[in-house]
Amino acid sequence: MCKHILNAQVAIRAPCCKQWFDCAECHAESQDHRLKKTVEMHFLCKKCKKAFRKDMSNYEESDEYCPHCDNHYVIEAKTPQAVLGVEGDDPRIDARMLKDERVKQDPARSLFAQDTTDRIG
Repeated sequence: MCKHILNAQVAIRAPCCKQWFDCAECHAESQDHRLKKTVEMHFLCKKCKKAFRKDMSNYEESDEYCPHCDNHYVIEAKTPQAVLGVEGDDPRIDARMLKDERVKQDPARSLFAQDTTDRIG
């Protein structure tokens, strides 16, 4: 699994070391050499697990699909995003996280406490 592209549809074969990688960044992290550029790319479809080649100098829109299973592998990449959140239970179910149990609650201060005495002024 690639940690750089979450929806990678193919793996690429690096022409320099003949190893398979999910993306160029995965190659850069694990190898001590630069990725060699080439005109003919080797791909491995993650859907049907079959390899195929594409000539990148003559690349067309129809080349965006796996020739074996017709999987559309040229899609917009989804990269992981950092999310800052509070871990805990859903406050709609259990609101203990929102109120401080150390503070003694005044029973007179309640939404349901009503003043039943008649005020005549």
